[in-house]
Amino acid sequence: MFFWRSGPPANEPTDEPTDDPAATIDLAFTGRSAGAGREPYRGLNLGGHVGDEPALVEANRVALALEVGVPRERLLFMNQVHGTEIVEVSSPWSGEPPEADGIVTRATGLALAVLVADCVPVLLHDADAGVVGAVHAGRPGMVAGIVPRAVDAMRDLGARRVRATVGPSVCGRCYEVPADMARDAAGITPAAAARSWQGTPAVDVAAGVVEQLAGAGVGVDWVAGCTREHADLYSYRRDGTTGRFAGVVVRREVRA
Repeated sequence: MFFWRSGPPANEPTDEPTDDPAATIDLAFTGRSAGAGREPYRGLNLGGHVGDEPALVEANRVALALEVGVPRERLLFMNQVHGTEIVEVSSPWSGEPPEADGIVTRATGLALAVLVADCVPVLLHDADAGVVGAVHAGRPGMVAGIVPRAVDAMRDLGARRVRATVGPSVCGRCYEVPADMARDAAGITPAAAARSWQGTPAVDVAAGVVEQLAGAGVGVDWVAGCTREHADLYSYRRDGTTGRFAGVVVRREVRA
């Protein structure tokens, strides 16, 4: 189910310390090794917009909700559009998810999810303030500043010591782009400058995102893994037609 996860499963007790006596924060990135999908979506495809059978996608989302310990309606996905819209949420969606590439909350028991298959999933969290967020940062979003906007939204909700957990994405060596596109990205965030395995212009979106986070005063934990090079992650660059994996963050109330 998971490519990487912090802490124990939701239904197991933990002795790990937390800065907030009323809540703790769980973080995870899914893999594709277990799920209902069939080729070319084999495994835990969570993307409902990629051509997979809706019933299989929903079965995978139900399974994920169970694993992170929330009712299915409290596992929240966005309608991602490579924009810069950040939405604050306090309860399950009423109707279809909004068009957004970032969601933030102070609520407990909501699992915020971001879907990717090469883009950078960013999970933001401040245990002291009890604020969490999930951000979809592709190349267009990085260039447009989606990540600093999300950090600002966290701080508007009272966050002061924001940390980011940056998930697996396509690495710079595997993300060849036209020279002008590479120039534009590096002009916004110099760390995004890269060369592909063939020595051609490329963009390292994750490095650019990490540089933006550092510039915003945010501490970073970076989960290793290139989507194109790792078989347990979906990659649009590698496969074309494929599924989506997720980053998930939950602010969970601690039971006495």
